[in-house]
Amino acid sequence: MQKFLQYPLIKLGEGNLTVGTLIQLLVMLAGVLLAESVSRRYLLGRILRRTRFAPSLQFTIAKITGYVFIALGFYIALQIVGLNLTSLAVVAGAIGVGIGFGLQNIVHNFVSGLIILAERPITIGDRVEVGNVAGQVKEIRLRSTTVVTNDNIAIIVPNSDFITQRVTNWSHGDPRVRLRLPVGVAYGTDLQKLQCVLIEVASEHPKVLREPAPSVFFNGFGDSALNFELAVWTSEMTFQPRRFKSELYFAIDKKFRENQIEVPFPQRNIRVRSGRLSEQAVG
Repeated sequence: MQKFLQYPLIKLGEGNLTVGTLIQLLVMLAGVLLAESVSRRYLLGRILRRTRFAPSLQFTIAKITGYVFIALGFYIALQIVGLNLTSLAVVAGAIGVGIGFGLQNIVHNFVSGLIILAERPITIGDRVEVGNVAGQVKEIRLRSTTVVTNDNIAIIVPNSDFITQRVTNWSHGDPRVRLRLPVGVAYGTDLQKLQCVLIEVASEHPKVLREPAPSVFFNGFGDSALNFELAVWTSEMTFQPRRFKSELYFAIDKKFRENQIEVPFPQRNIRVRSGRLSEQAVG
């Protein structure tokens, strides 16, 4: 057994990396990872939770502290087993070349993760839209971020997408946003009545904020309709934006039917004269 443990694997500088040294190093590195996990949970649950820091900032501090702990632990472990780090310069250079050519995306995502944790353009709990992905941020790692959609589908998004692409963060700073709902009505509609109906719809919905108050805007005259816009303030866009819009449109349709307000649609009359087909558009 002693002969096996002293069997040289790799020559590093003036010494050799033996089987026993490798086993000792692996055990110490596993201990570092285990200690980091326990200490990070303790730091987050027992210390940072008692501060007035925002939950996202607490998570960022715990993450960065954990990475520093791992780096120091690995360095100390290498020193304890007697590995001379200067002898690893050639290996480190080769690894650097490999990273430069084959691991560009991983390094890009890693650096992007550090930027996200430092600048915090997104935080846990935010509702974001990046590319074709829309959902709530559940976890931020150094390489990727987990976004959960309203259908409870977890999507792993590379961190570089949050740095290089345009990102919509519905929760950044203030969760209150203004939602605009376009509405078209027939020519001849009583506009004062229409305005009162739309304001009533907004006022009756429990998730529409009373301050700032909802507004109705007249956008112009269309080909077949008078174009209006109902603007409401809400915090619901962070959680269930699609359901919120649907509920408002259902309520608008119900109020329009009750008040005989017509929603027009394009129509065309076709007349045949003297064997020739003519088409006339009507609004």
